[in-house]
Order: sequence, then structure tokens, then C-alpha cells
Amino acid sequence: MVELHEISEEASSSSSTHCRGYDVFLSFRGVDTRHSFTNHLYNALMHANITTFLDDEEIETGEDLKPELETAIKASRASVIVLSTNYATSTWCLDELVLILEQRKASKHIVFPIFYHVEPTHVRKQESSFGDAMTKHRQKMEAETNSSKRCQWAQKIERWNRALTEVADLKGMDANGRLEVELIDGIVKDIFRRLHTSSRFPLPQLIGVENSIKFVGSWLKDTSSQKTHILTILGMGGIGKTSLAKYVYTLHSHEFDTSSFIEDINRRCDEKYNGMLDVQKKLYEDISKPTSVQVHDVSTYTSMIENAVARNKVFLVLDDIGSLDQLDALLGRKGFHPGSKIIITTKDAWLTESCELFKLKGKSLTHEKHFLKGLFEIESQKLFCFHAFMCNDPKAGYEEVSKKLVKYCEGHPMALKVLGRNLHNRDVTYWDGYIDRLKKENDSPINNVLRMSFDSLPSENDKELFKHIACIFVGMDRDVATTILEACDIETRTGITNLIDRCFLSIGWYNELILHQLVQEMGRFVVREESFHKPWERSRLWGHDSFRVLKQKKGTENVLGLTLDMKIIEKEKLHGSLELKTDALSKMDNLMLLQLNYVQINGTYKNFPEELRWLCMHGFPLKSIPSDLWMENLVVLDMSYSNIESFSICYNNPQRCESMQMQLMGSYSKGKSLLGSLKILNLSFCEQLRSLGGFDHFPKLEMLILEGCIGLLEVCESIEQCVKLVLVDLSSCSKLQKLRRIIGKLKKVETLLLNGCYLGESRIKSRDMDSLEMIKGNNIRINTITSLSTVLEVVPRSSKFFEISLPRSLVTLSLVNTNLSTESFPFDFSCLTMLKHLYLNENPIVSMPSCVRSLHRLETLSMGNCNMLTSVEHAPHTLTYLSLYSNKPLLQKVVFDPQMFPLKFILNWTKFTPSSFEFEGLVKIQPMVGVEEKVLRSLGWSKIDFPKEKLMGSPSYPRPRKESEIQMYYEFGIFSTFYSGEEIPNWITDRNKGPSISFTIPSSPNKLRGLNFCCVVASLFLNERQLGNSEFLLDLRMYIFHHLPVIIIRNITKNLIWIYHHYLEILHLSRSGLMLLSHWMFGMNEMECGDQVTITLRKDPYERMSQSDPVIKECGVSFVYDDGEKEEEEEEEDVLGYYKSWNHIIGGDLTGFQSTTGEYILNKKRILLSLFDIDRLGYGHLCGESARFKGGVKYKKLGAKRSLRI
Repeated sequence: MVELHEISEEASSSSSTHCRGYDVFLSFRGVDTRHSFTNHLYNALMHANITTFLDDEEIETGEDLKPELETAIKASRASVIVLSTNYATSTWCLDELVLILEQRKASKHIVFPIFYHVEPTHVRKQESSFGDAMTKHRQKMEAETNSSKRCQWAQKIERWNRALTEVADLKGMDANGRLEVELIDGIVKDIFRRLHTSSRFPLPQLIGVENSIKFVGSWLKDTSSQKTHILTILGMGGIGKTSLAKYVYTLHSHEFDTSSFIEDINRRCDEKYNGMLDVQKKLYEDISKPTSVQVHDVSTYTSMIENAVARNKVFLVLDDIGSLDQLDALLGRKGFHPGSKIIITTKDAWLTESCELFKLKGKSLTHEKHFLKGLFEIESQKLFCFHAFMCNDPKAGYEEVSKKLVKYCEGHPMALKVLGRNLHNRDVTYWDGYIDRLKKENDSPINNVLRMSFDSLPSENDKELFKHIACIFVGMDRDVATTILEACDIETRTGITNLIDRCFLSIGWYNELILHQLVQEMGRFVVREESFHKPWERSRLWGHDSFRVLKQKKGTENVLGLTLDMKIIEKEKLHGSLELKTDALSKMDNLMLLQLNYVQINGTYKNFPEELRWLCMHGFPLKSIPSDLWMENLVVLDMSYSNIESFSICYNNPQRCESMQMQLMGSYSKGKSLLGSLKILNLSFCEQLRSLGGFDHFPKLEMLILEGCIGLLEVCESIEQCVKLVLVDLSSCSKLQKLRRIIGKLKKVETLLLNGCYLGESRIKSRDMDSLEMIKGNNIRINTITSLSTVLEVVPRSSKFFEISLPRSLVTLSLVNTNLSTESFPFDFSCLTMLKHLYLNENPIVSMPSCVRSLHRLETLSMGNCNMLTSVEHAPHTLTYLSLYSNKPLLQKVVFDPQMFPLKFILNWTKFTPSSFEFEGLVKIQPMVGVEEKVLRSLGWSKIDFPKEKLMGSPSYPRPRKESEIQMYYEFGIFSTFYSGEEIPNWITDRNKGPSISFTIPSSPNKLRGLNFCCVVASLFLNERQLGNSEFLLDLRMYIFHHLPVIIIRNITKNLIWIYHHYLEILHLSRSGLMLLSHWMFGMNEMECGDQVTITLRKDPYERMSQSDPVIKECGVSFVYDDGEKEEEEEEEDVLGYYKSWNHIIGGDLTGFQSTTGEYILNKKRILLSLFDIDRLGYGHLCGESARFKGGVKYKKLGAKRSLRI
């Protein structure tokens, strides 16, 4: 997101600024102002470096405008028109005026009128001297005897009159009552601002920020609210915040009366003692009249700025804000003039809303954040190659090394630019190994930019936290890393938040810690600076340095953390044996963080550092934990993918348990708990693990992770002593015995994961068991269980009985791929009062279990890939996220309660068979034969004789079409249907050939209920006569489909636009013509008698694969009114009452569907792909490049009761 290059004059004829020879063209009447005002203005403009054209000739020769004047006007970016007393007496001046105003319309030519001792109303109405001048021109016309010339005069006078009227309405300056010196000074400043002279040169071409430019441009143009609008552009150093801000400022500053761009504020304040005063002075002079008063106090300047921004609407860009003091000094606390726009670029997301301005009572502010991230791979390569090769692609022989360098930069624009420039004209041997050399540089421009951000971190704690993450914890789960770091006396709550706010750190989709590679390299370089040539004296070690220090046994007490993963290390860079000795760690007395993954290490463990808080040894080769390994201070133990067979085996016999512990874990001094500090135990994917016990030795355990332990048979019941246990993951522990007893011992677990644990054909019951007594029957015994549990009974066909009691404390329960059917669940789950997240994916569930309805705090329900699922009815109204995604869906009905919260969901719409389907509040599909006659009558469709034959209607591609009956679709307040046909029904009388129709809604004594729109779409494939008898061609037709056109309805009178994209999008058809019939429920707020309306059909924005564009043969409309009879009206209101109760319909709540340019985008993808902007959804060409959605959108079934339409 940095400047790529400037387009040269030869390279881009479209860059009109290169073709222009002047900034300003001066149009004036010489006899009035040539030797006075105009001459002074010309000199002032030239002194301000504004190139200006002034005609030197005193006397006009000929009637027509000189060619050189015409050329000069067209070659200028703006014109200043000095409208003086005798201006209109000159035909040249009037011709100049006409041409200038034509340029204003054709090429955004800026026009700046000056009313020099004349009244604007006299110019507008051609009165006083302007009226006298025009009278003389008319007299000259009337005296002309040549009819042709007389006609030319008449045409000219008409153009002059229009031009004078138009120019008088433009914003300019009035000279009356003003000193000429002040007037000229104001004119020059205003012209300078509106021209923004730096933009005389081409705008820098930015790579990969098109969407950001559109977003900011749309934000700037949104004037729907008279509040102060603030936009914070965020991102790491060098990501392109300044380039983006500068680009949009250059592009749009002329649209504001007052604007200012202050660059590099943080550096300017840091480099100079009174740097802030200089910044304030620049800002104040940009937005107000210069002052001769010397200001030496920041607070005084702040007060002056506050007064200036309160008087005028301003556009400010404050680049690189680094502290609250800077923001408060520049924005103040009193507020801005309504409609002002402020862009702030910073690396700290916390700053903007923490400044004094946001503490203003009754503040009228809006604030948005825009995060800049790295470029995509294609854009990265383009930027890198331009600077390295001066073209878009790498040269032959450089492809692989270029790819490697681009990958290293991870989309960071500044890094790509710097690397490209440094490698320009270098041979490929120089390129090889360049990254390794770069990592060793301490003064590279990239590192310097990022290092400044590190140095500005507010505390030593944050700096130490960042170094820990950069060297050790990238990619680790946030909660696990927090547990480890807190044990190392690192404060993480505020620390991690600070790093996120300052764009150092981000949290991934799976809660993992993420650093950009360049940020990580910077952090690691800070650690290298501790000792460049003696790595063993550094605080943290990783990679090859770790191996060498261990191999040479040079560890020191300086080392706090060491990581070594032999699976990812480049072994070719190592020499000699890869085997290490345990005594290499003996001198690292302060070592707290140790990772030795897949390391061949031998020797006794008695000298392992006693201060260890985290020990990670993936691929540990021994079958048990060494008896001499000291683990008293250990907080996290991760032995994943190891060969361990048992971990403190424990049987019900306490004496045997103690004996086994002594054998396997060694003897410890009395009073000391073996793993008394342990909070997280991760033994995932230890496929040889058979048993796990000894939980009484780690009473602080919070997380037990056993995922993928496919050989695990037994977990000791002493797990009940782990009273702080909040997460248990038993996923894929398919051989685990006594599962119900183990889960029954979990008292306070909040997250339970049983994914892949085969529960068989199960029956789940939930009941209060306080009064339950022994029940015997059919060899089944049910034991009394505490009322704190929900009972899950698994009864396989063998009648063998199991019980699983789920703790009330559960917040997250995952039963993915456990082979549970709908019948497996109880009627009631209400005892799980804390449950918020329930995952039932990949189970043979037919309908949502009824017990789910009793989960009154449930927020997440996932039933993805439940391929037998047909209905989801009345899920808890607290639900905010629902996943029903399936590659082979049978889903037919989704119904919600009226009190449903706004909802986000995942659904694979393209896979649904459209025979019968309802997602209540969003779409309803049903066979036409099942639609009640009174509904059809309400729609005005009772006269339709629908064809009896079936049509091909499956929208999924490339799956062959399925024959289906004609269906009715309902969404957004629009009913529609399709059937084969080539002629519009005769009851539709208003028609037009082609893809559009315009009409005025006729008057009627009855109220308009809606309108019917019908069109005939020509087939995209040949009919049977054209195909002949070829079986191949006839069969090929099965895979040819129609992309349904987009319907655009414009109510010109009310300035309302709806853009509708049908649910199906694609439709197969077996005949040569397609009839599309739709009914739009409009009310008086949307349509009424006398409104002028146009309906247009446009190409599907997603169309990519069809053979040709659909051909719209004919369009037609008809209108549906009430019949005026009260009883009939009430009946029909009830008939459509259900449909009108939906929320997201015309006349309902379509706020999230409306663009900033006013159009309503009626497409289901708006909800499904809520993060997509208008352009990405494919409607940019219909709404404008800068258009975006006004606000976010979440599904809500029903709207508030309202007097709908009628």
C-alpha cells in the first residue's frame, strides 16, 4: 500500500494533469481591471506557484474567440472569472465564459467567479450594466441583415444569457466592502486549496488499495449526518497508512472549503522541543487566517484551533499520531462544526476514542476504524517486480528467488519496495541468501520503522511480553500463552491489549497469537542486540542458535527461554551428531520456558532447571516421564505426539496407585506436590497412551487435552480432585472405557469436547434425579444421580447400559461426529443453564433436538454437515450464530421465534433443492399447486392458467437439472414464479419491447396494494428443432442454464431504487422461452398514484459461465388495488399478514441493505456474506465505485408492527 510510481506524460494520456499547461485561466475585461485588480491577482497567483494564463492583447480583434484562448482554457485546471462592470460588453469575455462552463461540465474544470463591484443578482438576471450590455448585443442582432448571421447571433445571445445565470449561482467572492489586498490574499489561498497544487502532478498509483480508496472516498462523500465524522486508519508501520491518507486527501480536499494535511506528526514532535507548536501553527494557518501574534504555548494554540474548527466545516488529516497529548492538542475538547471530516492515521487503535473530544457531553461524533493489512500475493509480486525489474513480472531465471522474497515480506508494501529497489540491476547470485543478510542488518529502513513502534511501547512489561511472543509464542493459543506468561510474572491482560491496539499483534480465527513476519524479525533482532556474537548471553534462544548453545553446553543464567524444533530446523546447516545431552541445560538456572520438539536428548534429568514454567517436548521418545525430572514449578506440560504409554497409572486400589506412582514418578520429599503448579496438561495424539492418573498430584489443573489418544483405555477417577478443571478434550478417544464415570466426576468443567467419540445409537434423557430410586427392568439399572447433572443414556442394541452426567457448569459442549440421532436427546436440557455454545456437526440428526429449545443462554448452534437434517424449528431466541452448512442438504424448513435476536448464519444456499423450502423471514419456496387461491387472488394472479408440464428448475451446477413443479418464491416482500412461455399474459396491458419499461402509476379511488411485473426471457440454448435428432446435443442441453437478470425498479418521483437479485440466480429450462412473473408489495411510502417509475433488467453481476447474455424480449406491468370493501380488505390483509410480518422486506427494515448512494440491494448474499462490500457483491457498476453499505446487517425474522403498505 505504498506509492508505486508516477505515470509519465507519455504513458498515460488519461492523466489530464500532465496535458494541462496552466493551473488557472484568467477571464476579465481589460478596460476595467487589466492594470489594477487583475494584474495584482495575476502576480499573487504566480508568486504562489500557481501557473496562470493572462491574455496580453489589449484590443479584441474579430468576433470569434482566438484559438489560443480556447486552447488555454482547455489546457487549464481552473478559471478565475472577474465579473466587472463592462464584462458583458465583450463578446470575447462572453464566449470565454460559455467555454469555461462547458469545460466545467466535461472535465471537472474548477470555476471561481469574482464579483468585482457588481451584484451577483445583476449578473444572474442580466440587470444594470449586464442588462445594458445584453440589450446592445440584441440590437446588433436585430440590425444584422444577413439571416444566417442573425441566427448565429440569436444562438450566441441565448448561450450568453444561460452562462451569466449559471455563473452567478456558483460560489465565489464578492469584492464589495473589502480591501483588495485582503481579497486577493483570500482568493489565492482558496484557489491554492481547491487546486491542491501538488495534484498538478499525477496521483501516485497505489497497488492493492482500491477497496480502501473506495471506502474512504465513500466515507468522505457521505453527508447524510450533520455530525463530526472521524475515521481512524490503523496498521503496522510501513503498511501504507500515510500513502492512503495522502491519496484520498489529494483526491478529495478540493471538495471542502477548508482542509489541512499534517504529515508525520509523531516524528516532528519528538525531534524538536517545540515540535507540537510547529504542527499547531501549520494546522491553524491552513484552516484560518494567519495571525501575526507569536504563540509560545500549546494550550493557547489549541484554543485558537478549537475556535476555528467550530466556525467552519473542515477536512483534516492528522498523520501518524503517537500519543493522547498530540491528539488533544490538535483536536481540543469543544467540538467541530457539523459535517466536518477528520482522518487520523496511527498505530495505536486505543488513542482516538480516548482523547478529550470523545469525553464531550452530548457529543455529536461518529467514529469508524479502517484496518490496513498486507497485500495479496499477486499484488505483492507486482509491487516488488516494478521496483526490482521495472515491470510487473520477474525476469527469466529470477522466478523462484522472487517468489521467496515476496513470501518473506508477507504483503508488507514498504518491505517490498525497499527490497525491490535494493536488488534492482543485481544478478541472481546476489539475490540468493539476501534474506539471511537482511535479518542481520540492524539499520535497514524496514527495521527502523518497526523499531520506532517498539521503542514507543508504554512499559517494560509490554516490551518483555512482545519479545517473549516474537521469540517463542507465535502461533500458540492465546489462553495457553497467557497462563504460561503470567507464571513468569508478565502481565498479559493489559499487555496483550496494548500490543493489539498498536498493531503489533493480532488474534487468529482459532485464538492463536499472530505476528507479521517482519514484526517478529524486528522483535528477535532486539533480543539479538543483547549479545550479537555470544548467543548464550541472550535472554531468549531459538532455532540454530539454540542447537549450537546446547551442543556446546554454553548455556548461562541469562537465558529465560529456549525453543528448538528439529522438524523445522534446517539440518544441513548443522554439523556432526544431532544428539544432545541433558546436562547442557544445567547452567541455565533462570530458564523458565523450554521447548525441545523431536530432539534426541540423552542423560539424567536431575539437573533440569528447577524454574521451568513451560515444558514442551513433542515426540518425546520414552514410554514414561523420567522419575528424576523436577516439575514442581511447571505450569504447562505439553508432551503431544510422544511415545508415552502411561502417565501416573491409577487404579481403584489406592495402595497400588501409590506404588505405581512411586515407580514411575520417583520419590519426592514429603509435603511437596509432584505437579502442584500444573494448570495445563497436553498429551494429544499420544497414540500409545493407555492410562492416565495421579490427578491428586496436580490440584490446580485447569485444562486436560487428550485429543487423538486413540489407544487410551482408562482415566483415573481421581480426576474429581481437580476442582479447578474447566476444559477437557477427549476428542477421538474412541476406546476410552467408563466414559460416563469420568464425565460424572467433572464438577466445574466449562468446555467439554467429545468429538469423534462413538456414542452409538443413543437415547439422551434429561431429568431432575433427586427423588429417583432404583429402577430395575430389562436388565437395565439406573443409579441415583445428583440433580446437578443432565443424564445422557446410551443404549446400544445389545441393551448394555451407560450413563453420562453432564455438569451444569458447561459453557461449551461439542458432540461432533458422535453418531447421535434426534431420538438420542432428551426433551429438556434446561439444567444446562450456562451453556452458550453447542456443536452437533456430522451427526445423523433429522431435526433440531427439542431439548435445544430449553437452552436459554445458547448463542452458538452448529449442525454443519448433518446431511439428514430437514428442519430447525424454534431455536432459542438468544442465538446469535447458526451453522447449517452441508454439501448434501435435505433442509426444508427453518423457523424462529418472534423474539429472535439478530442472527448470523452459515448456509450453503446453492445446494438447496428448490421444491419446498422456507427460511422464515428470509425466503419461502413452495409448489404453486399448494398455494391457496385467496393468496393468488391477493396478488392478482388468479387469472393465470399455469402450464401443467414440469420445468427444469435445479439451480445447482454442474449437477444435472431436476424436474420440478412450478413454484412460488417469496423474499424481500416480492413474490415470484417462473414458467415456460413466450408471450406476456393478456391481462397485463402496459407493455414494452426490450429490457425496460417506464410508466406513471394511474390514479384510482382505491389504494395501491402492489404491482405485478412480467418479462419474457429468450432461451440461451437452441430448441429441439434447431438441435435436430442429435442425442448428444439434446443431452448437452441438460447442462445449459439461464442466469436470471437483475431487476431494478426506480421510483423517480420519490427517488427510491430497489435492485433485486432473485434467490435462484440460475435456472434451467426445457423450452425456448422463460416467463418471469413477480408481485411487489408496495405501500404508500414506496409507490402511489402519479409516481413516475422505470423498471430495467440488467445482467447478473455473478455471470461468468453462461454461453451468452439472456435476451429480454418484452416487459409488462399491471397494478393491484383494494376493492374498497372493508370485509374483503380485512380478509386479504390476514391472507398476506404472515408475509408482511417479515422484517427484511420492502417497507420493513432494509437499513443494512441500503447503499450510501441510496439504492437497496435485495440479495440474500447481503446477509450470508455480510462482510462483503457492494463492489465485491458485484453491484459497484450499478451504485457507483465509491458506494458502500450504510451499516452492518444481521438477520432478524420479524419487524415491528407497522401499518404496512395499504
